[in-house]
Amino acid sequence: MTAHTQRTPAPDPRDPISYQLSPIRFEHQSIQVRLSVRWADGAWRGHLAFLEATGVAERETAEIFRGDSAQDLWQSVSDLREHHVRDLYRSLI
Repeated sequence: MTAHTQRTPAPDPRDPISYQLSPIRFEHQSIQVRLSVRWADGAWRGHLAFLEATGVAERETAEIFRGDSAQDLWQSVSDLREHHVRDLYRSLI
């Protein structure tokens, strides 16, 4: 008897991939931060999404991150300090 394997299709590299980042504190609230990255036009692009503790409002930046490689994009994200991320969030509310 032969075994039939079920193959799942490979994910489309253009589909966004989300990563949970460290939360930030803003006015005594914990704000969840998520980075979404995707491959488009020959480069990696990404944006941040912020979710308030109430779970009601989610705010997103435009695609403000860009890198020729995934490592370049992550470098630009890791160069941000918490106060920069907090200022990005404050600009959206």
